[in-house]
Amino acid sequence: MVDKLKKELARRPDLLIIADMIPEGVRVLDLGCGNGVFLKLLQEEKNVSGLGLEKNQDRIMESIATGIPVIHGDLNEELDFADDKSFDYVVLSRTIQEVQRPDHLVKEIVRVGKRAIISMINFGYFRNRFQIMFCGMMPIGKHLPLHWYETPNIHLATITDFRKLCREQHIVIQREIPAGCGNCLTAKLFPNLLAPSCVFEITGEPTTQVFEN
Repeated sequence: MVDKLKKELARRPDLLIIADMIPEGVRVLDLGCGNGVFLKLLQEEKNVSGLGLEKNQDRIMESIATGIPVIHGDLNEELDFADDKSFDYVVLSRTIQEVQRPDHLVKEIVRVGKRAIISMINFGYFRNRFQIMFCGMMPIGKHLPLHWYETPNIHLATITDFRKLCREQHIVIQREIPAGCGNCLTAKLFPNLLAPSCVFEITGEPTTQVFEN
């Protein structure tokens, strides 16, 4: 079962990275959980207690069919169903660029979660820069497959932008892992230029715990 779920998620390396980051037996809230496959993987592999939040009714039904509890919700609204620090981990995977106010959502995430893991598309990736510089058009590629007029992305940002947002909101980045670029050492050294996406583990307050990438 676990191998089958990982195979289904193979096109999303950020989700496999996130799955490795989450310890066993914790309580996880997955924002924009889709069809629930990611939470199902965590349930099967790490015995987590998971809850999904999803806006699309069809995806909600798919999640329920896999045995994953999910509630209907809009990420443009407050997470008022959850108390402060009521989840060990809150996950937001490649969705932050689709919400109206990413800064407000990040505040809510670190409020309800002891820790949060956010993956994002890096608009600063060199292929995106080249398309804008040499073609004069919004980039299209593996991580940005839709034309500008049909994409749900309304707040594309770079890794540097997200770091700046965290500093301004007094959010601590515990880990930063480039994604979608294999194990390339140069991408780890220059992620804002060479990583098509990135995974961040964040907390709402300072901690002395040290992590290794």
